[in-house]
Amino acid sequence: MGRLFGTDGVRGVANADLTAELALGLSVAAAHVLAEAGTFAGHRPTAVVGRDPRASGEFLEAAVVAGLASAGVDVLRVGVLPTPAVAYLTGALGADLGVMLSASHNAMPDNGIKFFARGGHKLADELEDRIETVYEQHRTGAPWERPTGAGVGRVSDYDEGFEKYVAHLIAVLPNRLDGLKVVLDEAHGAASHVSPEAFARAGAEVVTIGGEPDGLNINDGCGSTHLGLLKAAVLEYGADFGIAHDGDADRCLAVDGAGEEVDGDQILAVLALAMREAGTLRGDTVVATVMSNLGFKLAMEREGLQLVQTGVGDRYVLEAMKAEGYALGGEQSGHVIVLDHATTGDGTLTGLMLAARVAATGRSLAELAGVMRRLPQVLINVPDVDRSRVKTSAELATAVAEAERELGATGRVLLRPSGTEPLVRVMVEAADIEQARSVAGSLADAVKSALG
Repeated sequence: MGRLFGTDGVRGVANADLTAELALGLSVAAAHVLAEAGTFAGHRPTAVVGRDPRASGEFLEAAVVAGLASAGVDVLRVGVLPTPAVAYLTGALGADLGVMLSASHNAMPDNGIKFFARGGHKLADELEDRIETVYEQHRTGAPWERPTGAGVGRVSDYDEGFEKYVAHLIAVLPNRLDGLKVVLDEAHGAASHVSPEAFARAGAEVVTIGGEPDGLNINDGCGSTHLGLLKAAVLEYGADFGIAHDGDADRCLAVDGAGEEVDGDQILAVLALAMREAGTLRGDTVVATVMSNLGFKLAMEREGLQLVQTGVGDRYVLEAMKAEGYALGGEQSGHVIVLDHATTGDGTLTGLMLAARVAATGRSLAELAGVMRRLPQVLINVPDVDRSRVKTSAELATAVAEAERELGATGRVLLRPSGTEPLVRVMVEAADIEQARSVAGSLADAVKSALG
């Protein structure tokens, strides 16, 4: 069996790859592994369980709740809320475990399971590996001691989660948003009610699009992976800027008043300068991944800030932040972690912090984002290849070396297997967009040839 956990939990087509049986079994295994690790020592364990609006989340939630309760864990169902809300509530309520059912930015047929440890932090790789091992042992017939009578877990609905999370968001804002007009694209996802409420309470005039989830329309032509509707709406309504989330709202991308995209690197740059000014950017350091645009690195150097780079995935950004005590990190895709206020990427919090900076300075988002110039970057996803051989293929290594020689010091190449989808990502940066496209196209062909 291949590794179930990717860079962001277990993900696949709901009811095909990610079945009710798998969800139940993983939940039981997670309860047992955390018990082994001493997480539940001396008390009756509690778990927070939330989901995004996908139709499949309804039966998967039932399976997860059943698995946890059968293992003796009391369950608080918080319903449809963003992933960062579930992480926050796991910590705020003193729960021993958090579970979020979402496939984030993926299309509606997919779904996923993310586990959070006590405090709202994602599980370490070794705990995920142990959960897989225990799950497989149970699946193949290994007995486990099932609680009976009063020992089984109890299930209840926690209806205060929405209000508690929104109040937290408002409480950590450095200033109000009065006078701003903002368009929010909620991707028909988990933040469809939370985000507009938070922005409105903070004083902004809010226009919402993509805020009518029906279980089937999540991420469908809208949200952070499809910015066209947001760009048009910002221009139509004469808004100061727009914010786009993905299905579970752990991402935030933006569109300035002229309809131009502001990506995660630019958002990080804006927040880094704001936090340095406020004295909260510990070590004058920002953590980002190897996928960040070279222009971001150059901008941080010019501003006298340090940049620490990690592998792709906000979990690795978070690990580096926690290891050294850094306060800000994120990804080009819009996962931004403000560690003083969140334990994971929080799209709504990021959008609010960005808006607060616009309001505090009186400068436009375009002017603030101009702190960095994005170098031309081309990203090609190559599907239907053996992603496990990216680092071992001699043919591919030769192609990469040739591409790097062609680019010289003016660009770079990055190939990586996706952690959540069956494909390989080819990224090329160059001073000239045509050169970047040419090199990326050649490398994509090489990936198909070597790994097809």
